Amino acid sequence: MASQLRQEVRGMLVITRREGEEVVIGDPANPVGVVRVASVKGDRVRLAMDFPREVEVHRREVADQIMADKPTVVGKIRPAGQNP
Repeated sequence: MASQLRQEVRGMLVITRREGEEVVIGDPANPVGVVRVASVKGDRVRLAMDFPREVEVHRREVADQIMADKPTVVGKIRPAGQNP
């Protein structure tokens, strides 16, 4: 495809898209979601995402903070007989 360059960067698929073009996530007949390049201004790219409400979508820094705030399984384990 002329406007789609596929390559891997550290195990990630890289797809080139222009403003207004989309990437379909999942089965094209029944996609999980769609990501559209809304605008490109200088070094800023705005993405529009259409996913079901039950699918969480976060910026990386937000996802990292969510993971840092969640207690781990180890943190939930208590010795027998010890109340919370």
